[in-house]
Amino acid sequence: MGQEYIIMLAILICGVVGHNMSVAYAAGAVILLKVLGLNQVIDVLGDKGITWGIILLTAAIFVPIATGKITWADILHCFQSPVGIVSLIVGAGVAIFGYLGVDYMKASPEVATALIIGTMIGVFFFRGIPVGPLIASGVVYVVMTIWQKLS
Repeated sequence: MGQEYIIMLAILICGVVGHNMSVAYAAGAVILLKVLGLNQVIDVLGDKGITWGIILLTAAIFVPIATGKITWADILHCFQSPVGIVSLIVGAGVAIFGYLGVDYMKASPEVATALIIGTMIGVFFFRGIPVGPLIASGVVYVVMTIWQKLS
């Protein structure tokens, strides 16, 4: 058995034991694709999966608007309360970090590997949700850019 299977099985087991079924399902799906020899599908998932995930996540975020649970009044109110204004600023900042992180993570294998391991640590030991690697990559990009300019 190749090391990729052992690593993926370990992730699957950690997901099940840690009751993080999104990780378990994702690992199981990738293992199944690998076992079935669907390497082209794995390649497409690697190339397009982040984009598809962002589209799906964004669509889920829009559901309260589409169902009428968020109205114009709610939208206007977010500009009038301290928590709303802070949320707008943080939301914009996180989106920028995510944008910066996509290309940086693709271009820097050591960053991608470390972020994946860090994300798994956050998921398995702190009950986190694995949605942060792109944002984290953007933060790493900004920190490293500042570090290089100061060095």
